[in-house]
Amino acid sequence: MSEIVDDAFDAQQFRTVLGHFPTGVTIVSGMDGDAPVGFTIGSFTSVSLDPPLVGFLPMKDSTTWAAMAQAGSFCVNVLSRDQADLCWKFAKSGNETERYTNVDWHPAPTGSPIIDRAVAWIDCKVEEVVEMGDHYFVLGRVIALEADADHNGQGPFPLLFFKGTLGGFAAEG
Repeated sequence: MSEIVDDAFDAQQFRTVLGHFPTGVTIVSGMDGDAPVGFTIGSFTSVSLDPPLVGFLPMKDSTTWAAMAQAGSFCVNVLSRDQADLCWKFAKSGNETERYTNVDWHPAPTGSPIIDRAVAWIDCKVEEVVEMGDHYFVLGRVIALEADADHNGQGPFPLLFFKGTLGGFAAEG
């Protein structure tokens, strides 16, 4: 097997190509003392069914992750296509103290914020944090979870990120 070494790795090409993989849009929330904190994360994944584990990858220099890490818990809020404004609000840097302004939420069993009208929420205790390149991989043990915010089986529908834009989902077939 030959080894490929490219000293001139093109980070923009990497980002462009990976942008062709659609992802769900989440807000990972937590508490910093008595204050809710959170940020938009597209790098959320299911890890294990037994035990129930999920994970996400915040940047190592994220002040939001640093603030919520101390609590030892987090909640993944899967956004609906009607919550695109929250995606951008929680993704923007420099507005950390204003992110929850006019955002309705209630506490999950761990105390982390559940954002009202999310498609689903997954409340977790931090199991392990591993440094990986310029990110951390945060592994969480699922404590509680729920889907279908209205409990009526009629959506809301998930928000998706694809090639730098947001959109909804339509089933085919």
